[in-house]
Amino acid sequence: MMRTPLRPLARILHARQEGLNPDTIEKENLKLRHEAIRERARGRAQFRLLILCASFVIAFGAIGARMGLMAATEPMEPRASAPGAEIIAQRADITDRNGRVLATNITTHALYAHPKVMVDPKGTAVKLAEIFPELDPAALQRRFTDGRSFVWIRKVLSPEQMQKVHEIGDPGLLFGPREMRLYPNGMLAAHILGGSSFGAEGVHSAEVIGVAGIEKAMDARLRDPAQGGKPLTLSIDLTLQSTIEEVLYAGMSMLNAKGAAAILMDARTGEILALASLPTFDPNDRPTPIVDKTAEPGDSPLFNRAVQGVYELGSTFKIFATAQAMELGLVGPETMVDANAPMQWGRHKIKEFEGKNYGPLLSVSDVIAKSSNVGTAHIALMIGPLRQQAFLKSLGFFEPTPVELIEAPGARPLIPKKWPEIVTITTSYGHGMSASPLHLAAAYAAIANGGVAIKPTLLKREGPTTGVRVMSEKTAFDSVAMLRRVVTEGTASLGDVPGYEVAGKTGTADKPKKTGGYYDDKVVNTFASVFPASNPQYVLIVTLDEPQDDTLSETRRTAGWTAVPVASEIIRRVAPLMGLRPKLEPVAVDAVTAASN
Repeated sequence: MMRTPLRPLARILHARQEGLNPDTIEKENLKLRHEAIRERARGRAQFRLLILCASFVIAFGAIGARMGLMAATEPMEPRASAPGAEIIAQRADITDRNGRVLATNITTHALYAHPKVMVDPKGTAVKLAEIFPELDPAALQRRFTDGRSFVWIRKVLSPEQMQKVHEIGDPGLLFGPREMRLYPNGMLAAHILGGSSFGAEGVHSAEVIGVAGIEKAMDARLRDPAQGGKPLTLSIDLTLQSTIEEVLYAGMSMLNAKGAAAILMDARTGEILALASLPTFDPNDRPTPIVDKTAEPGDSPLFNRAVQGVYELGSTFKIFATAQAMELGLVGPETMVDANAPMQWGRHKIKEFEGKNYGPLLSVSDVIAKSSNVGTAHIALMIGPLRQQAFLKSLGFFEPTPVELIEAPGARPLIPKKWPEIVTITTSYGHGMSASPLHLAAAYAAIANGGVAIKPTLLKREGPTTGVRVMSEKTAFDSVAMLRRVVTEGTASLGDVPGYEVAGKTGTADKPKKTGGYYDDKVVNTFASVFPASNPQYVLIVTLDEPQDDTLSETRRTAGWTAVPVASEIIRRVAPLMGLRPKLEPVAVDAVTAASN
């Protein structure tokens, strides 16, 4: 930058020639220089003020726009969070197929303390123990006085308990809002729902997670924000579930059974309309698992006998042998087979119940009606081990059931490691191979629906269901006709429900000992039924663990005297609820009828 000198030589010389004072020239130039400096400074100051004003306008404009946007939106409760990660507290409801609530959320409060601001830690500990008897006042006092800044006291409070804590009046006691899971029907459908607990927890919120049953199996779906809180609709019907649990409990009590299970399934879709296991529990107050290693799994009320219970299902398996033999063209319903008992196979002797002999020959239909072990054994030998295994595998007996319960994958059927002909014989009448009542329900559904294997589900299905055909419609029709004879003429005569054409098969299986062999006085009884037989729509499985009928002078332990009457009462109660109209039998012209005025 060029700088003008304060005393230019040319002007100084000129001033001297004119007789002027040269110092005035310096003062004049100095004045001009100062004025230029002031002009530049004023320009910079004005520019800075302009920038500052623009910044204020932009900042206040953004704040005003944000405030306007917030004022225009609908008020929402902010989502609670804990340090480090967001806690998603909202969990979708669970409903039955008709929209009735099985599980929902309620708002409650947790109780915690800030000991450093407490006025009377000792007195507060004593008063809290009076409200919550499970708390130890001495231990609580130690936690209040050992230097901690935060203490959890209770994760869930009732309104009454919250009011009592309020009345203590200590400023160090604080409440945190949170959601918890509520099962409004108590014990009803407990083994289906399973239960829930708290996951990640913060002062103002807690994550609700499933711990068992469908709550855990469908946990991701129930917690998915993308679902928008849409309820999870199950296939079960609350009315049917309640009725079945009521009848099953009465039957278990009357027959002195250790436990019981029942499954009602739609044979066409695989939808489970009711699933019960006894003894049961309340998912609102889920008990702790039994840790005693000597105890049996079934001793715990948490054990789901319908899904986790893997039993030898006895003579209910006989219909699979006859159905496969008919499908292969080896026999027909009226084909005569060897039924001469006892049957000797190597060093093994195959006997009939109570040493009976239904032989020397029986039709295939009579083999099922009379529940002949020997007749079934001869039919199974015609099929052979490899074909028998393939057929049972197609019915789902070699894998866990795919039902939406977290316990289902662990309920794997017990399959013999080797499959010689003696295993073919024993498996044909339900011994030596163990499966769950749900496996049996799915297999009987394939017979009832015309020969298509379907997957059982606890979720309501929309639209038609497809599956793999495992037998022809004729084989399935003939099999149902044989099962109908079991009720009208055979071992399940107590299972007949007038108007509803019940068909089914009994199964009485001795319970195996842990040390090997079988008990003489302990059985697992099952009745597998389909109805109505003329147009099969539903499958009902009833299983009783160690039942016995002591109403007569002789103790009776067979399925015909235990599981069958219970199943009969269930069908009598639930069939009208499902809209099934009874099929009235025609009355003979010369029949005697009762009349009243």
